Amino acid sequence: MKTVDITGQIDYYDESSDHIDEMDMQIDETDRALLTALSDDARRSVADLARDLGLARSTVQTRIDRLERSGAIAGYTLRLGQAVRAAVRATVLMTVEPRSEPEVLKRLTALREVDSVITTSGRYDLMAQLSAPTTEKINDALDQIVMARGVKSTESLIHLSVKLDRSR
Repeated sequence: MKTVDITGQIDYYDESSDHIDEMDMQIDETDRALLTALSDDARRSVADLARDLGLARSTVQTRIDRLERSGAIAGYTLRLGQAVRAAVRATVLMTVEPRSEPEVLKRLTALREVDSVITTSGRYDLMAQLSAPTTEKINDALDQIVMARGVKSTESLIHLSVKLDRSR
């Protein structure tokens, strides 16, 4: 199918694939403004976005579709309000034995309190983000992490307050 990309160039999109090569995708200032507006409130209507950006509704919809197909927009999500978020959050920094990361990750995946695990450079190998309704639940999860085979050492940081969070 022949399409016109956001830079005005003619592009050929293979309908059998729902992903456009990211190298072909160029993000301009209008796309950045659209992404910022959607980041602030992904539930805004296309008409509302078009009005704020000074564009035609069809132009905004085309750009959103293109950004989704290219992977620039990976999806939409729900942000939980303070009333239902876990009351206690923690970060756990871990060093692991050589070649034991898969086993450690399996153990971390089994813990309900673990929200995410990130590999890191530097002194620590992994960083886990935890959340739970009570400090006791966080403590139990920390005990299980420390006892996991392959974990050499940990450093735990209990979150006291959030000063800035652009991910929410």
